Amino acid sequence: MGEELQRARVERALAEEMAAREDPHAATVTDVVARAGVSRRAFYELYTDLEDCFLSAFESGVRLAGAQMYAAYTRQARWHDGVRAALAELLGLLVREPALARLCVVYALGGGGRVLKRRMEAIEVLREFVDRGRLEGYGRTEPPEVAAEGVVGAVLAVIHTRLVAGAAERSQSLMGLLGPLMNLIVLPYMGAAKAGRELTRPVPPLSAAQAGPGEALALDGAGMRVTYRTARVLKTIGERPGASNREVADQAGIIDQGQISRLLSRLESLGLIANQGVGGGGSSTRGTANAWVLTPRGEQVQRGVQLQVRPTSRPARR
Repeated sequence: MGEELQRARVERALAEEMAAREDPHAATVTDVVARAGVSRRAFYELYTDLEDCFLSAFESGVRLAGAQMYAAYTRQARWHDGVRAALAELLGLLVREPALARLCVVYALGGGGRVLKRRMEAIEVLREFVDRGRLEGYGRTEPPEVAAEGVVGAVLAVIHTRLVAGAAERSQSLMGLLGPLMNLIVLPYMGAAKAGRELTRPVPPLSAAQAGPGEALALDGAGMRVTYRTARVLKTIGERPGASNREVADQAGIIDQGQISRLLSRLESLGLIANQGVGGGGSSTRGTANAWVLTPRGEQVQRGVQLQVRPTSRPARR
């Protein structure tokens, strides 16, 4: 088992072990290695201690959420639409990865000094994006710079509350927070009227990228049911020809490196993707072992996925 795959396996085991306990921080190295199916020696070859493992898992979650949120934000022309798109991505990720979500949002508060420091750095990035609303000059009066800090803190507090609720309540309520949280975010920068509109805007239609793990799209000729993970993998490879396993996993929201390896192998066997990297019949485009591209058939399936999940209409821009 490669180091990257083993890290992903151990870190997922840590998140799941903590989520399964009444006292998450009582989890031990023994508990984690038993759940991950690795030896203590293997664990200590990767991490100095459990806090080091926690920090690495937290970094993986922040990197994954950051990449998806930034991509969503930059696809929008207006600040509040970008923030809304990014928030929708975050909420969707929290639903799809509940153990990782609780590790990053809830358990990080009880982490060690390095974890708390990294958490504050991540919050600062969020604050800077929210503060752009003040710089846009939407309102007659400019809110103080500290407003963004208060907004981010309030949003995280609400999400924290939902994540410590029961699993059924959590899954039903997270995406429903999109409008209320956007109302809270927009209010200081755009005023009560525009903030109120956020409460009535529809939640983005379910897409293959946002569907739950049990939901899938059936496409004729694909030879498989295209789940949200498969759709996101195909989309990533289509947008980033030559992407490595790790790049595809990061963008597709797949933490388990074994899972991404198996999925890529399956897509390759179905003739949907081809490996142009080292060992894949071609020259590596990025100096990595694998460099994935869509085949003509894969491009056809990807277009089919987009057609199935595309909204029937788009709201007019104001």
